[in-house]
Amino acid sequence: MAQIIIKNVRKEFGDFTAVKESSFTIEDGEFFMLLGPSGCGKTTTLRMIAGLELPTSGEIYLDGEEISQKPPGQRDIAFVFQMFALYPHMNVRKNLSYPLVSQGMARRDVKAKVAEVAGILGIESILNKPVGGLSGGDRQRVALGRAIVRDPKAFMMDEPLGALDAEFREHMSEELRALHDRMGATTVYVTHDQLEAMQMGDKIVVMNNAVVEQFGTPQEIYDKPATMFVADFIGSPSMNFLRFDGAVAEGAQTVDMHGQTMGVPRQMEGTTGKLVFGVRPEHVTLSDSGSYRGEVLATEYLGTTQIITLDTPNGELKARVPAGQVATVGEKVGLGFKPEAVTLFDETSGRALRSELNSEVLSHG
Repeated sequence: MAQIIIKNVRKEFGDFTAVKESSFTIEDGEFFMLLGPSGCGKTTTLRMIAGLELPTSGEIYLDGEEISQKPPGQRDIAFVFQMFALYPHMNVRKNLSYPLVSQGMARRDVKAKVAEVAGILGIESILNKPVGGLSGGDRQRVALGRAIVRDPKAFMMDEPLGALDAEFREHMSEELRALHDRMGATTVYVTHDQLEAMQMGDKIVVMNNAVVEQFGTPQEIYDKPATMFVADFIGSPSMNFLRFDGAVAEGAQTVDMHGQTMGVPRQMEGTTGKLVFGVRPEHVTLSDSGSYRGEVLATEYLGTTQIITLDTPNGELKARVPAGQVATVGEKVGLGFKPEAVTLFDETSGRALRSELNSEVLSHG
């Protein structure tokens, strides 16, 4: 079993704090994503799990054992870097076998293990080729093979597909997820690409400015964002934010926005001040009627759907609607919102207000 528990982990580099009191659990066999913009602390967190950095404070458990101060060699964790980290003077076979040879494994066992891993990755035909002449995809497969061949308790992957072009990156992400499903090994994967995280991950930690903003399944994070940052970072287009000054009472199922009554999930806390009405583009509808109206600014055709950009009394908004729906630039249309999918935020703190939609997620997040 390779459960990993991060408990109140903090990392400081002099006066700079890279990670602030982070806590979450990675269950055995999960494909776990650390997601966020550059400099948010995700790679530092990964390096602390692997032992390449030691936390300033906090605890890290692997398989029930506290390992936060142990060196990398005593953690039984394999690390896959973005830039492959292969030995250029060795061929593929020797690159794969090197970790086993250095551990003193018998030659016959090494040969069998290399053949097994090459079969899993589909690289049997290039075993005797030098790594320097390989394509980016094949080099990444070899780098993965170097990690897999050891049978570690867990894999750490730091943007392993980041150096590949977009088309091949998508193909390799599918392969990598399929490989994980076959092996069932605990995998922690760092990325700044929210689409990659949503497509591949069982669970996601979203980080920003050294802080864990939210932890949960891809669907929880998309449908029930805990903060405005998460709502904005996840989704393409991201969640719409319509700002207004007002109040919401505990138990309310409507809010008054620009003189219009808007339905919301039943609220479990009340507040007054600067509020934000958050709604995903696919939960916006256009109609000829409706008292809350917006002016069409632009349309973007996407095949089966289109993105309509509108100007509203509370800010710009995007709607994802069927491609056949007619919307003319300059036209004023009525706007409707799916009440049960709306998230209200406190603009000052950026946090989501607790409601019937998100109460369970916010309580364990």
